Amino acid sequence: MNIEIDGTIIALDPEGYLRDLNQWTPSVAEYLAQQEGISLSEEHWEIIDVLREFYHNFEQSPAMRPLVKATGIKLGPEKGKSIHLMRLFPESPAKVGARIAGLPKPTNCL
Repeated sequence: MNIEIDGTIIALDPEGYLRDLNQWTPSVAEYLAQQEGISLSEEHWEIIDVLREFYHNFEQSPAMRPLVKATGIKLGPEKGKSIHLMRLFPESPAKVGARIAGLPKPTNCL
């Protein structure tokens, strides 16, 4: 599936993940979040930054447990809890967050 954002054609796989990770921009994130019914707040952007930093460091998207741990290290113990992530990215924070952050689907997520 292809979408157009800011005059650029963006290719998505059947699950809505970017085919070319280099096409990610904040505008793409906003569009993908809208598709999930999410309006991105500052707290969402904090997690998106954690996800993108994790991917940069480890060349893979984090599954839930590593995401919780990375969030706790970067943002503190109050935000490094699965309940916080579930509130921001319902159903599957690792999958939904990775999709919005322009990253591949975490390998351990169904």
